[in-house]
Parts: sequence; C-alpha cells; structure tokens
Amino acid sequence: MDVSVIVVVVVVTALIFDFTNGFHDTANAMATSIATGALRPRVAVAVAGILNLAGAFPSVQVAKTISGGLVDEVRITRPSSSPGSSEPFCGIC
Repeated sequence: MDVSVIVVVVVVTALIFDFTNGFHDTANAMATSIATGALRPRVAVAVAGILNLAGAFPSVQVAKTISGGLVDEVRITRPSSSPGSSEPFCGIC
C-alpha cells in the first residue's frame, strides 16, 4: 500500500475520532447544567461549541511536544518538485 494512502487514512480516521469525541465532551460538560435547568439544551450545546472552538486555539502544547523531540526533524524531507514550483508543502498530498 502506498504511503500517501496510509497517511490519508490515518488523518481521516483521526478527524472522525476528534469529531465524535466532541459529542462526548459536550454531553459530559453540559449534562449538569441541562439537568438542573440552568441552561436550555440548545443554549448549552451552543455554549459548548463556542468554548470548544475557542479552546482549540490558545493551546499549542501538542505542537510543542511533537516539535520538541517526538518527531526527528532531520528525517522529514520535502517531496521533490519541479524547480520554480510554487506548490506549497502538503503532508497529505
């Protein structure tokens, strides 16, 4: 199997997992406020969605961990392309 196919399958699987994991996070985080009547379900889900989206941006710890020695940067090479090509590097391509 081609390496690029494996990379695409892994990335798609990770994105699907992350998407479904958000459902569980929302249910766990908002169950108490819905059950006590503090928030209506639609408001609670909207609040959870906004806070999950906002929480994704300030944290760069995963990127720091990967760039800090988990992945050997010397072994990562840019795919060869024609000289003068303006095609940006794409890990999925």
